[in-house]
Amino acid sequence: MDTQLLDILVCPLCKGQLKHDTAQHELICQADQLAFPVRDGVPVMLIDEARQLQPAASQS
Repeated sequence: MDTQLLDILVCPLCKGQLKHDTAQHELICQADQLAFPVRDGVPVMLIDEARQLQPAASQS
């Protein structure tokens, strides 16, 4: 994915910064715990298409 495109893309829900997960082909919003798919190099920035991330297991 083009780094210039990644610099201007934000989460459509909170307008927060996204992290590119190259292994999963997703853009991750940590604030909303959502993963937006990247299909054929094109980010799909629709909330309905996003995958809910699993919350991290709390450490005791």
